[in-house]
Amino acid sequence: VAKSLFGNESALNKVIKIDNQYSVKVTGVYEDIPFESSFRGIKYLMSWNLYTQMEEWVKEAKNEWNNNSFQLFVQVKPDADMDKISQKISKVKQNQVEEEEDIRSNYEIFLHPMSKWYLYSNYENGKNAGGRIKYVWLFGLIGFFVLLLACVNFMNLSTARSEKRAKEVGIRKVMGSIRTQLIGQFLSESFLVTGIAFVISLFLVELTLPFFNHIAGKQISMLWLNPYFWGFSAIFILFTSFIAGSYPAFYLSSFQPVKVLKGTFQVGKYASIPRKALVILQFTVSITLIIGTFIVFKQILHSKNRPIGYDQNGLVSVFISSENFRKKLPVLMQEIKKSGTVVETSTSFSPLTQNWSNQGGYEWEGKNPDLMDNFALMGVNYDYGKTIGWELLAGRDFSKDFATDSNAVILNEEAVKYMELENPIGMIIQDNNRDLKVIGVVKNMLIESPYQPIRQTIYHMEFSNLSYMHLKLNPNRSSHESLAQIESIFNKILPNVPFDYHFVDERYARKFLSEERIGKLASFFAGLAIFISCLGLFGLASFMAEKRSKEVGIRKILGANLLTLWKMLSKEFLFLAFISFIVASPIAYYFLENWLQNYEYRTPISWWIFAIVGLGATLITLLTVSYQSIKVAMLNPVDVLKDE
Repeated sequence: VAKSLFGNESALNKVIKIDNQYSVKVTGVYEDIPFESSFRGIKYLMSWNLYTQMEEWVKEAKNEWNNNSFQLFVQVKPDADMDKISQKISKVKQNQVEEEEDIRSNYEIFLHPMSKWYLYSNYENGKNAGGRIKYVWLFGLIGFFVLLLACVNFMNLSTARSEKRAKEVGIRKVMGSIRTQLIGQFLSESFLVTGIAFVISLFLVELTLPFFNHIAGKQISMLWLNPYFWGFSAIFILFTSFIAGSYPAFYLSSFQPVKVLKGTFQVGKYASIPRKALVILQFTVSITLIIGTFIVFKQILHSKNRPIGYDQNGLVSVFISSENFRKKLPVLMQEIKKSGTVVETSTSFSPLTQNWSNQGGYEWEGKNPDLMDNFALMGVNYDYGKTIGWELLAGRDFSKDFATDSNAVILNEEAVKYMELENPIGMIIQDNNRDLKVIGVVKNMLIESPYQPIRQTIYHMEFSNLSYMHLKLNPNRSSHESLAQIESIFNKILPNVPFDYHFVDERYARKFLSEERIGKLASFFAGLAIFISCLGLFGLASFMAEKRSKEVGIRKILGANLLTLWKMLSKEFLFLAFISFIVASPIAYYFLENWLQNYEYRTPISWWIFAIVGLGATLITLLTVSYQSIKVAMLNPVDVLKDE
């Protein structure tokens, strides 16, 4: 900001005007806050006292203990115990609110460490219920399983080649190698492969990091100079090498040289069982991830198709950024409407996609005395309903023709249900000795999370604390041209205020970003998992086809056709895929059912998803093994049956 205002000159002691009204002196310049900080959007800091002078409602809020509009930051001593401090301050607010308020609400103040803001931000009934940390664990776990699949491939292909390496093991043992040396040799091979893979992965990560940052909405960079990164990587390489190489090392080193070198060594009919178990493990993980990806996208689509309750088409909101803006609103709205670029204009305290105000303590006839009521509160002007196109179910809308509407309210469907009212029109709701008359009921509108129930909401008239101006663009004109004309009118009336607008449907779409990122990352991991599994299956199918080539040659001589041989070579792998599907389905159902519990408005887990994934796994297995099966089935029996 200092550079954009003053270029390369020093900003210190320069005077600037805020809101074209308050002159302030620059007393410091701070380094830009990093992207990963919660404060990255802050451009400048000013004193709290100045803010109270600029905003009357802030000044009034200084002594309102019921106002929760602000965050309070404290710095504790280095040796302080946060839990003990929280206990000492827990009743600070409750001791200050009015006696009747104290009975109605059980306020508690506590400290929440800055280190936990991002990952542990969810609270239920005053208790921490985690937050984004669950996604760290989720993708960490998925990453671990994807790595495990690669380790399984290494184990599978190493043990599949056991007969070819049996003579090597026998000769080494005869020459004096002890088992521990052989174990060391095979683990070293695993370490070498893992080390090379790590080096390649560094380049792949650097190459794909911009793509990942785009999907995840981050600005992550490689930690080339971080010693902890290299230390952790070294431990991880050793761990992966041991996991991947342990089974082949201990298995291959156990061969007896006498049997091997005499040619009587046989792996046995049960030797393939561990390999089959590992293939089942691979496909179980892959199928689970694919089912999970389907459910995530189905949940997003389910929520996107949820009725919103108002018309977002051509609806634009403009943030009211200053008191000067607020004062000139009537003139501005009149000029914009006169231009023909819009069909309606209105204002509100909160944006259309968020609720900024909650209140309780209302009284009405028939209220349950044990109910600690709490409503979402939306301050609007007369034309709000016409601008957004809400649907009136009973009564009437706010109107300038009724002077008493300054003390009138409109309820949404959920509020009527929450208050247990049968005929709310005309009834009186008391708010701190103020009588509010219910004049209408509107259809529920989706304001906050599309995954949660719609909250009970009271709409009332608001003329001072306005934060947003809403414009319904003329559908018979180009949106681009209309916005350009509106901006010119805006700049004429408010030359020193930026025209900061957004389309409501675009802002609403942001509510799905988190789940869409999860879906994209899950689909990437699922694709990677199935690719790794197919690589292993391809290698194993190649080995099995080669091993059974003589059997295939004999069967061809005896009259077996290509289709029969293909079925014979493929059915074993299809059976493994089927077992994997049977194992993966209940696992996927269990975890996804738990994940969906986080959403009040959630999609059902449909049987057809499992059917599609099962069919897909079958086709992938067939495509993977068919190449090798058909290749060996088409070999000339004369060439196959020649021996040495």
